[in-house]
Amino acid sequence: MSKVSYYTAEGLKKLRDELDQLRDIERPKASQAIAEARDKGDLSENAEYDAAKEAQGMLEMRISKMEETVANARLIDESQLDTSKVLVHSNVKIKNISNGTEMMYKLVAQSEADLKTGKISVDSPIGKGLLGKKVGDIAEIQVPNGVMKFEILEISRN
Repeated sequence: MSKVSYYTAEGLKKLRDELDQLRDIERPKASQAIAEARDKGDLSENAEYDAAKEAQGMLEMRISKMEETVANARLIDESQLDTSKVLVHSNVKIKNISNGTEMMYKLVAQSEADLKTGKISVDSPIGKGLLGKKVGDIAEIQVPNGVMKFEILEISRN
């Protein structure tokens, strides 16, 4: 059973570009490496050939996984999303109840997540805990070292 993921136009384009890169550039490189290793003689004692075949297998697995992700990707029309509650592609300002720290996150699909830019996956513990909450709600999120409580301060779209 494949899982549907929701993307912005930018995120989906980035995903497709990466898949094209793997198929059009990396795949021929892997085939070339195998051909070069094969030309070096006895395949039973050729570590370079074994390494090239293994690298090709890993590449093909990655391409297959990305093709499945792209096939199950759905483009989100952000103008149609409800801003009264936290959904995918919501910008959420939260406050850690225990220490008063305020943070701003954008909830995105797993492949778009980048903590450095404030984008967290909806599949992460915090992302899951925030989904469906409204301004003023307290989200109790199970993290490895206990339960964290966050107050939802603001929900927006950009």
